[in-house]
Amino acid sequence: MTTAEQRSSLWRLPAVRSLFALNVLGFVSYSLLLAALPAHAAALGYGLTAAGSVTTVFLVATVLAQGTVPALVHRCGLGPVLLVGLLALGVPSPLYLLAEDVRWFAVVSAVRGIGFAVITVLGSTIAAQAVPPERRGESIGIYGLAIAVPTIAAVPGGAALTLAGHFGWVAALSTAPVAACVFLPGLVRAVGERAEPGGGGAGSRAAVRASLTPSVLLLVVTLAGGGFFTFLPIERPDGSLAAVALLVYGLTSAVCRWQAGVLVDRFGARLLLPGSFAAGVVGLLLIALGLVTDGPAGSAGVLAGAVALGVAYGAVQNLTLVLALARAGDGPAATVSAVWNACYDSGTAIGALAVGAVAAEVGLPVAYVLVAVLLALVLPLAVVLGRTALRPSAG
Repeated sequence: MTTAEQRSSLWRLPAVRSLFALNVLGFVSYSLLLAALPAHAAALGYGLTAAGSVTTVFLVATVLAQGTVPALVHRCGLGPVLLVGLLALGVPSPLYLLAEDVRWFAVVSAVRGIGFAVITVLGSTIAAQAVPPERRGESIGIYGLAIAVPTIAAVPGGAALTLAGHFGWVAALSTAPVAACVFLPGLVRAVGERAEPGGGGAGSRAAVRASLTPSVLLLVVTLAGGGFFTFLPIERPDGSLAAVALLVYGLTSAVCRWQAGVLVDRFGARLLLPGSFAAGVVGLLLIALGLVTDGPAGSAGVLAGAVALGVAYGAVQNLTLVLALARAGDGPAATVSAVWNACYDSGTAIGALAVGAVAAEVGLPVAYVLVAVLLALVLPLAVVLGRTALRPSAG
């Protein structure tokens, strides 16, 4: 088999195709409401902190539930747990229309966050275990593409619909995970018991320790992303700048998360990880500069910054998960996935809350500069982590 054939063959695996389809539909719901719900709350008269809090509640519920997913699958099986997760994420979405109170939004978001926890933990676990270890980066890249595809259209699309007064459509379209249930039987048949987590004990504790450093680096980058896509539509509610910037950001994230998986399998993360962090620093500074600059130059700065931040957001997601799994060795992949996903969502939640709180005091551009400083401070850790060996032999 040629190298080209080997590289294209993952798409032929039923588990990969089913996982891709299921996650596209699942993440449509997440992506549509990510920027739209805070914008809707702001349009109802709530301030930056309250508007961002609905995202924070969703993600806090996600993080709290993620640690329970491996044990639930071990007890109940992969199929039933995934089914409940898809329904919990999709079915409650229209309930946002029943009241215009941010506290009600928080209640609905908490239920959806539990469903999102299931999908995130099991999605990355299946992606890691459905292929040989030497193809893991590429498989995670395909999984990342399934996540990023909805981000490309749904994050800016949801924001644009909401800013145009059509939040009802956003809530209705966010029931998409229900449709994803049709792919569940095929996925379970394809992966069998391979994605089912094993028991806990010392192996799980070692996996937690091994995945902690990569996951903390991920947290910092998703904090930056959460602060960006939550508050840019609120800062720029008029015109098309926010929607276009989110579209550019989503497209760049998708391509970089996918291709980072191919590159890390071939070349390792020694240069890729710190380079991705540096792109995030540059991106945030460009966005901040663009927001304080009038006219086309300001818009160009925001868009260029969105591209650079998208590079960091997409690539770091793939690289940190691959490195966490490599450091854990034979440790439980579901435990690694739970820790990684908890940090991913914690970072987004912190970004949605903390960046809003800081921006309320000093303005959003200054808040973005401070987040850029935070990324720069952890850049040396990315340099050290990038030296992690991905497998015993490079081949």
